[in-house]
Amino acid sequence: MVAGCSLSNDDQNPIKSLTSNAFKDTSPVRQYETVSFDSQLVAEWQDPYASNDVAVDLQIVTPSNKTLKLPGYYVEGDSNTLSSWKFKLAPKEIGSYTVSVILTDDGKITGESPASNFSVEPSDANGFIESNDNWTFKYSNGELFRGIGENFGWEARDTDDSRYFKELHEQKRFNYDQVLKKLNEQGANIIRTWMIYWNLPVDWKTVKNASRYSDDAQRFNRSGIERMDDLVSLATQYDIKIILSMDSHAGFDSNGWALNSYNQENGGPAASVEDFFVNPKAKQRYKDKLRFLVAKWSHSPSIAAWEFFNEIDNAMYHGEEQHIADEIITEWHTEMSAYLKSIDPHQHLITTSISHRGVKGLFDIKHIDLNQSHLYKVTDRIPEIINKFVKHHNKPYFAGEFSAEWDWSKNFDDFKELMISDFKRGLWYGIFSPTPIMPLSWWWEYFDENGTTNYFNNVKKINELMLTGGNGYIREQSLNNPNVSLKTLAVTNGKNIFAYVYNATDIQQKFTLTGHQSVAKPSAIYDCESGQYIDINNGTYLTIEAGQDLIYIFDL
Repeated sequence: MVAGCSLSNDDQNPIKSLTSNAFKDTSPVRQYETVSFDSQLVAEWQDPYASNDVAVDLQIVTPSNKTLKLPGYYVEGDSNTLSSWKFKLAPKEIGSYTVSVILTDDGKITGESPASNFSVEPSDANGFIESNDNWTFKYSNGELFRGIGENFGWEARDTDDSRYFKELHEQKRFNYDQVLKKLNEQGANIIRTWMIYWNLPVDWKTVKNASRYSDDAQRFNRSGIERMDDLVSLATQYDIKIILSMDSHAGFDSNGWALNSYNQENGGPAASVEDFFVNPKAKQRYKDKLRFLVAKWSHSPSIAAWEFFNEIDNAMYHGEEQHIADEIITEWHTEMSAYLKSIDPHQHLITTSISHRGVKGLFDIKHIDLNQSHLYKVTDRIPEIINKFVKHHNKPYFAGEFSAEWDWSKNFDDFKELMISDFKRGLWYGIFSPTPIMPLSWWWEYFDENGTTNYFNNVKKINELMLTGGNGYIREQSLNNPNVSLKTLAVTNGKNIFAYVYNATDIQQKFTLTGHQSVAKPSAIYDCESGQYIDINNGTYLTIEAGQDLIYIFDL
């Protein structure tokens, strides 16, 4: 089959063509790289984005004989005339693929194209982020991954509500183009970012406080789609993975709900925020949103995880008074996560987040791969909290937000030293705890302005050594340090023991490490603050200065 050819002379077949450069012998397809397919067809619909009205899927038979389906997305054309649809696939397997287009009209299959074939060659790319264990993710090629980065919740808004840092937050340099480039240079490999009515408003007809976007009466906001395309391209260019928070409680508070496209007052199906989670029409509309996101962007390995909600508990409560029952939220996530898994052939990880209130059953849902809560003013307890979540729910967990302070009405400069020290401690407490993503700091503008994010490179050095220098795993290592004034954490990768020692006191401390025969003398000592190795031959390697944190590396 060659690109651009018609598939059938049968006028009764509503699918008129399936074309792709993949069908050309001169255009090899490489593993994990995106290949596009285009189809023209004739179908009847009221809404081309409503899958219970019309749905166009690419059926894929892989070299290992798995059958997958990839949603297509509508490009142009009218009902009952020739319309164009597109599919984007990043094949994970090498070998021969068979694909065909399936048209479903009003829930019934009304057309299927003849099959076409293409072949996929090996590549040097590492593929998609996948589950591995509580400590690490892995790429499709088996290479281990642990995330180091921050929240970059949104690009600069027109008007910011910060009491002390309004001018800083409104600086135009806080945009994806500049920030992702800088984070790459600073050693980060992941961000968490929001879809909301002021940022990436793909599912918002009305936008606010973000002049880079426009209101749009279409089902999906074209200015939001365009910027999301930009973000995926930039993330690929700078090798930054994205945790994409597809909704936030901020879109369901009084201000957000007034603009929300699901609100009946705006032509949506839901009479209230609670109704959004239980109304069948609202749920179907949300599934069509998921279907569009998968069709448009699931092909990208830069998407590390789909996140349903930022801080779903804050949508359930008014202050401390609960208005939406736990069961409603858990049932909604159960249904939506199962649906998302079923339509995403690239099988991205799925997460959702709470602020600080537990939601019964939420973190035990089968298709929620990665649990997440937000930890403010408790950084010293991060190892304890991570271990608690992992043990209780038996699945990976990460701190999706953390900082020494959550209250944006305070002047962080009044306690700048604490803010910056807390940023650094959180990263190290994460790397020595069972989490595949280091705790992600909030307040990205503040830490950028103070040069704090350069510190990611210090953490990156140890992260890479742990991942690439070992036997393919990271585990907790039990060690003893009788000096209780010091914070001590340790892990092993099978070839080395790494012991983190932090002296939070204001005086020099001496200590000893026991618990393993290999910890008599380190092979290297890493100064966390400077990001450099220090001399181990001066006889003071078991002495640590006030405020200092060191990593002792022992050979096994």
